Amino acid sequence: MKDTTKVILREWIESIIIAVVLALFIRTFFIQAFRIPSGSMRDTLVEGDKIMVNKLLFGPRIPFTDFRLPALREPRRGDIIVFIYPQNEKKDFIKRVIATGGETVEIDNGNIIINGRTINSPPEVIKRYYQNGGFYCQEGRPVKVPTDSFFVLGDNTESSKDSRYWGFVPRENVIGRAMFIWWPPWRMRPLK
Repeated sequence: MKDTTKVILREWIESIIIAVVLALFIRTFFIQAFRIPSGSMRDTLVEGDKIMVNKLLFGPRIPFTDFRLPALREPRRGDIIVFIYPQNEKKDFIKRVIATGGETVEIDNGNIIINGRTINSPPEVIKRYYQNGGFYCQEGRPVKVPTDSFFVLGDNTESSKDSRYWGFVPRENVIGRAMFIWWPPWRMRPLK
């Protein structure tokens, strides 16, 4: 009887260890859950939404190193990304990519101007009214996004502290792309 109990206990412990290792592997390299803490992305995301973020798409960071796996593609205009906040590496932020490295960006009368031209796509970006503000986005003063960086804005620019105020998101700070809302159930949907 004691041998049977030991075998069962050992099998349970092995199963739990395998499950934990597998969960950590998936969370590190493939997909991770995040909770939305503020209204800066309203109405796309609201406070309390829980989302899943694809880390594999932009090349996940290998833990305890400065290396990343190769990316399937780079972030582009319109992507909602989760990133390490450049002014406090203990915080993760979520915003929408507006401009990428090498582009100049300006907000004029609520419109996004990239390289001197008002953009007309993607729809997730052009359907919003963007406000000027902060050091990095004053009317009539385009700013150039450094190479390997991104200019990001919250969808609700009225209450978003974003690239207009603190600058650019370095490529190495990008965690992944927000893919879908998984909680609460009545808000479940893919994100664009």
